[in-house]
Amino acid sequence: AIAAGHSHGLAVKNDGTVWAWGYGFDGELGNGTAANRSTPVQVSALTGVVSVSGGYSHSIALKGDGSVWVWGGNSTGQLGDGTRTTRLTPVTVNGLSGVVAVAAGVAHNLVLLADGTMRSWGWNSAGQLGDGAAILKTQPAQVSGLSGVVSIGANQDFSLAAKGDGTVSAWGDNTYAQLGDGTRVGRATPVSVVGVAGVTAIAAGGSHGLAAKGDGT
Repeated sequence: AIAAGHSHGLAVKNDGTVWAWGYGFDGELGNGTAANRSTPVQVSALTGVVSVSGGYSHSIALKGDGSVWVWGGNSTGQLGDGTRTTRLTPVTVNGLSGVVAVAAGVAHNLVLLADGTMRSWGWNSAGQLGDGAAILKTQPAQVSGLSGVVSIGANQDFSLAAKGDGTVSAWGDNTYAQLGDGTRVGRATPVSVVGVAGVTAIAAGGSHGLAAKGDGT
């Protein structure tokens, strides 16, 4: 598995270790330093990882046991450990279990649980946490009114979720119509993306969304 943060790269090897390279000033490389690296370094004391995602200045990893680990910048609570303290090595996100997918926005995170519900934390100026508020969270909160989710995506200040019925929901900033609901009104709780069905995969760009349908379009 691989992932790209804003200015750093992440890779999961088949032995479950994580390697990182690029910009490291905020500790997003997870090797105990704040130095840039032009070649991969191993993320400290982290094994059993199955997927990763990178934000602007932080990183997030999902282990095979369903636990979530984070490191790097934490000025807006994006590490979810109840603090706003930068971490140069991984720490676990408390209160989470049964996680099956993770996604990092610029300064917020989303996780998908096995029961099809979602949790979020971090920066929330545009409602990108989907909890009905615009207040940052330093610990996971439930995304409001959303179930049956099978895949997730996050980027600048908005979030996406694809459901098992092939529909897509979105929330957060909508300045550039990135929520796909036919408006440019920001949303602090999920709304449906109009005009798409049968969706099998989603992705969030900086200020736009993408969906692939089962027919290959």
